[in-house]
Amino acid sequence: MSISFRNIKTNLLEFIPIILLFFIAFNGFSVIDFNFFSINVHYILVYYWVLRKPQAIGYGFIFLSGIISDVIFGLPMGSTPLALLIIASVASYVRVVTVRISLLNDWISFIPALLISNFVFYIVLYFLDYSISYLYLFNNSIATFVFYPILWAFFSLLMRFMDN
Repeated sequence: MSISFRNIKTNLLEFIPIILLFFIAFNGFSVIDFNFFSINVHYILVYYWVLRKPQAIGYGFIFLSGIISDVIFGLPMGSTPLALLIIASVASYVRVVTVRISLLNDWISFIPALLISNFVFYIVLYFLDYSISYLYLFNNSIATFVFYPILWAFFSLLMRFMDN
C-alpha cells in the first residue's frame, strides 16, 4: 500500500510546475503589479523549470499558457507565447552549456533571455499597432530581473520537495 501511495504522491508532485504555469496564466498573475513596479512571474517560472527540469514543463504547455495569458490580458494573439518560447529556448541553450548549477550563473544567463524575449515582444506589439508603455515594460523587465533570486530560491525548495 505504501509503495502505491508513494508512486501516486510522486506522480502528483511532478505536475506542480504545470499546475503553477496554468494557475498563473488563468488567474492573470503572470504579471504581479505593485504600485511602483511589476514582476513577470511567467518568465521566471518558464526559465527556471526549462533550465533545471525540462521534462516538467513541455513547450506545448508553455505555448498554451501564453495563449491563455494573451486572451486574459487582451494582448494580440501569439505575442506572449512567442516571448515565452524565446525564454524557453535560451534556457535550454544555457542548460546545455552550463557546467555548474548556481544562482549566479542562472541569474546572469537570465539577462539575455529577458532582453531577447522583451525585444521580440515589443517588436510584435509595435508592428501590430498595439499601444505600448515603454516605461512600464522597462520597469517590468528590471523588477523581473531583480526578483529572480527570490523565486529561484522558492522553486529550488519546491524542486527539492518534489524529489523527496
